[in-house]
Amino acid sequence: MLDKVTVSDVETLMLEIGVQAKQAARHLAIATSEAKNRALLAAADAIISAKDEILAANARDLQSVSDKGLQPSFIDRLTLNETRVDDMAEGLRAIAALPDPVGGVIAAWERPNGLKIERVRTPLGVIGVIYESRPNVTADAGALCLKAGNAVILRGGSDSLHSSQAIHRCLVEGLTLAGLPEHAIQIVPIADRAAVGAMLSGLQGAIDVIVPRGGKSLVARVQSEARVPVFAHLEGLCHIYVDGSADLDMAVSVVVNAKMRRTGICGAAETLLIDRKVASTHLAPILQALIAKGCEIRASQDVQALVPGLKAATEEDWRTEYLEAILSVTLVDGIDGAIAHINTYSSNHTEAVLAEDPQVVARFFNEIDSAILLHNASTQFADGGEFGMGGEIGIATGKMHARGPVGVEQLTSFKYRVHGTGQTRP
Repeated sequence: MLDKVTVSDVETLMLEIGVQAKQAARHLAIATSEAKNRALLAAADAIISAKDEILAANARDLQSVSDKGLQPSFIDRLTLNETRVDDMAEGLRAIAALPDPVGGVIAAWERPNGLKIERVRTPLGVIGVIYESRPNVTADAGALCLKAGNAVILRGGSDSLHSSQAIHRCLVEGLTLAGLPEHAIQIVPIADRAAVGAMLSGLQGAIDVIVPRGGKSLVARVQSEARVPVFAHLEGLCHIYVDGSADLDMAVSVVVNAKMRRTGICGAAETLLIDRKVASTHLAPILQALIAKGCEIRASQDVQALVPGLKAATEEDWRTEYLEAILSVTLVDGIDGAIAHINTYSSNHTEAVLAEDPQVVARFFNEIDSAILLHNASTQFADGGEFGMGGEIGIATGKMHARGPVGVEQLTSFKYRVHGTGQTRP
């Protein structure tokens, strides 16, 4: 790690990283599936072999933030243990097992003049990934970009720098063993924020797309300053609606899981909406189950009237991604009220409906425009791995190019191949 650098040093360093990434991207675009998979499997083995080194590096990171008063959800995202390291390695193996998207024919057709046209997947080129606290993103993002034939520049948070660097060394070991350019996966070796600004500038055309993965302030900065396309994920303000037709036992189980399985992930539910028609039967059992798991409830006035002793919700609560064991709760007038509330406050990430009425489900799916919609399932399934993608580089909430979990297919573009037999245009 470079401890002290000037702005000029940062600019020079980042431009060099950009040049190296661009060169590596040209090699990766024509790399065989076998070579990419060999690199991923070798990196997975290296992560297992380096488990003690990775955990020691993570302990250094945790020690450095121990007196900063950070939220428990942040510490949870930063923390690695043996199981999480094993999961990283398994994630690389799962990505290796996926079909190679590069060169895949998306569509093919023939024109009346005999021209045969194919739309074919191609790599994006060089991807810049800017993320906070989660060292496992180093492995996920590096592997997904490699599988899709892209070079990647990783800029992790300063709080996870030692962990991310230890994981990155394993990825480079995999690339080297497979005969692929070691600069295909690079990590910014400094914590200086000027490195983020340099990436957002595009590094003189080296970076083709930026993927931010972090808190609201980071993503807002990226969206404001980036001079290259962005796969945006602003925040996970996720809702779960319990309809009057919902099965109570299922509702209790799913709501508790959606909020409490892991409170610090972007797919955790932050607002619970309950159909006013079943408030007398469904509200108390659901809230009691949440409170028993240690969840703080912030309730609207009508909820407080039915379940006394709860903290009052404010207008700000409906707009807050807590990322901890807090849930805002209100009653709504059926599916109409649920749709109105979600469309007012949602960040367009993930929403769930618990209902047995197919007309309610159809309206929920048709009238809510979030990237992921679930029926009778926990919002915590908002994850590329759970979608069978082998992993994800993030959840995109915008509407251009990629939306929802960004896996290997979403990290490609396409080109057209046109085959003729001598045709000329009249």
